[in-house]
Amino acid sequence: MPTVRFKPSPRPEPPARARTVSPARACAFAVVRRVFEQGAYADRAFTAEAAALPARERGLAMALAYGTVQRRATLDHVALRLCNRPLSQLDPPVMAALRLGLFQLLFLDGVADHAAVNESVELAKGVKRGGEGLVNAVLRRAAREGRGILDQLTDADPESAATRHSVPLWLAELWWSELGADQARALLRGVNQPAESSVRVNTLLMRREDVLSGLSLTALPAPKLPEGIILDQPFDAHGSELWAAGAIMPQSRGSMLVARVLDPRPGDRVLDLCAAPGAKTTHLGALMRDEGQLVAVERHPGRADALGRTIARMRVGCARVRLGDATKLEAEAVYDRVLVDPPCSGLGTLQSRPDLRWRTNPERIADLAGLQGRILDTAAMMLAPGGVLVYSVCTISRAEGERVIERFLAEHPKFSADDLSAELGHGRPGPHLQLRPDRDGTDGFFIARLRQR
Repeated sequence: MPTVRFKPSPRPEPPARARTVSPARACAFAVVRRVFEQGAYADRAFTAEAAALPARERGLAMALAYGTVQRRATLDHVALRLCNRPLSQLDPPVMAALRLGLFQLLFLDGVADHAAVNESVELAKGVKRGGEGLVNAVLRRAAREGRGILDQLTDADPESAATRHSVPLWLAELWWSELGADQARALLRGVNQPAESSVRVNTLLMRREDVLSGLSLTALPAPKLPEGIILDQPFDAHGSELWAAGAIMPQSRGSMLVARVLDPRPGDRVLDLCAAPGAKTTHLGALMRDEGQLVAVERHPGRADALGRTIARMRVGCARVRLGDATKLEAEAVYDRVLVDPPCSGLGTLQSRPDLRWRTNPERIADLAGLQGRILDTAAMMLAPGGVLVYSVCTISRAEGERVIERFLAEHPKFSADDLSAELGHGRPGPHLQLRPDRDGTDGFFIARLRQR
């Protein structure tokens, strides 16, 4: 079973009598507790907890926090085999310390077993009196027996695959039925690998070559994406001068492809529905060379304000933010090109959003599919004759992809779908594009392009 490779900066081990918990582990412990005890989002919790963390500790803290949340089902399976009581009887802080220690022992290379055990015991001791004894006993057994328990796990069927790859059973069953057993297994393996690290160059301000030469880490130009850069390691883009200057946007290649498929031209009238946080909006503005009209719609006032700041930072002068509900907009104008990027289950982003797999469920997917269809209806009303409409969702779910488009085309006979697979050279069946992290190395996106005759 794959492990995360991490090589922390060497540091002397403190004597046992003065044993302390490293800042990285303390941060990860706080994040794991906030996610599972308070329902916090992992990325937001990490941002808050790691704000004062030294740079050398951030990488380890993120690997620990995200990996522990991501691998919860597998870690609990091992814990259940080694614990002398039901896990439901353990206090949440003790369970958090146990999961954190198990993740280090089973999935994180480069961390000494004694450090994983001892510091997890200290974390449990600090929050729940008496819990450290159980954590110590289970983790010491795990150091001896845990790998053997993992080796016994298979992915022969959805139930066993859900435990081995740490996803809810319904998700393993969904991909099994929609993709087939072999592709489902490949996808389940892929969603636990590190997400790609990539940025988009704001071509309104800089050339890709200039950004590449200015980066202090290994970077390569993204194939078929003239503004894309692939990085060989995680990059704190938001803390860089390039980001502050509006020269780059952290964005996956799958997300970049969406604006390329819409293909706006200078002088076009373009509508971006559900536009926040603004990565695609500002990409559209760059492709338009900041010439034309770009209206970005967002219903939440706070997100709309943040969208406006992003547009200003990226120097997209042709864009304006319109506050409104994308299902209820009045057609104050018609547009040459419309992007529909509605709320979705996000199943294509499980690599970078480790807690999302535990938040989504089939009922939510059904509700989202209905919402997505209503937003598409709005888009059709606001598209000029002969115009182009792109629908994209960062998920891998037919209910939110093909079936939404099938219903739309059945209800709007003036629209037809372009064959994106043939045009983009992906060679996959069907006119629409479905990206997958295991196969394409980027976020999972469903993209369809429709034309009004």
